[in-house]
Amino acid sequence: MPGDTFSRKAAPLPNPIARLIPKRFRKTDTVIPVVRLNGVIMAGGSPLRSSINLASVAPLLEKAFAHKDAPAVAISVNSPGGSPVQSRLVFQRIRDLAEEKNKRVIVACEDLAASGGYMIACAGDEIVADPSSVVGSIGVVSGGFGFVDLIGKLGIERRVHTAGQNKATLDPFRPERPEDVEHLKALQLDVHRTFIDLVQSRRGAKLADHPDLFTGLFWSGTRGLDLGLVDRLGDLRTVLRETYGPKVKLAVIQPKRGILARGRGGAAASFASAAVEAAFSAAEERALWARYGL
Repeated sequence: MPGDTFSRKAAPLPNPIARLIPKRFRKTDTVIPVVRLNGVIMAGGSPLRSSINLASVAPLLEKAFAHKDAPAVAISVNSPGGSPVQSRLVFQRIRDLAEEKNKRVIVACEDLAASGGYMIACAGDEIVADPSSVVGSIGVVSGGFGFVDLIGKLGIERRVHTAGQNKATLDPFRPERPEDVEHLKALQLDVHRTFIDLVQSRRGAKLADHPDLFTGLFWSGTRGLDLGLVDRLGDLRTVLRETYGPKVKLAVIQPKRGILARGRGGAAASFASAAVEAAFSAAEERALWARYGL
């Protein structure tokens, strides 16, 4: 049913007789809730394009950590990064819930856990990666285009009026000013320092003394293990079976399906709006994944 907290493969409910048996004598399987985080990290989003942000992730995390008998919560991450703010907010919510509920967090990196995706992965008490996963990219990037020559060739005159001399900083239709670039780089350094401090606070002595560790470079899961970015190689199911026994059950926490997914009446307008929004963001999102060869 839509909105079910756990998948249908979760442990069955005990029968009335089983309820009379003291809990310590019951034979029960260990259930580990799993939250899947897939997509670019960005505020907002649409029904047609998955994205990661605190608003969309928080309800899933709450349900996962609310499972009283689960000794841990597993989180799979597949993301090229995105908003540093949303990345840190999701990271912090995971850590807050882990401490509040006294649960261990196991993070599995899938194809990609880079930049903000790796920041979220650092919320894990243990980080697992496939040998071919891409991890790292601890850095900050800003991108854009300049259209100064283009609008000149088209005979277009750019008119900008501001109250505040720096309000039109980095306007793509005006020549780039050195002082604007310097200001942007200073901002990037602040964000980068926050990222580095977070990684060091979580990974500590596990990190290798490597000159390129915080330069924005990214590595395979195998190399990430050598550098201390991950703790072990493997897949989530195998790791959980090794840790909690062969009968461990993975209960995937699913989001409630919206109107578009349920196919109810009145969805046409919402679908059209979502399609337009998705079309505008597709190129930028594709560029984020392509940066890592995916």
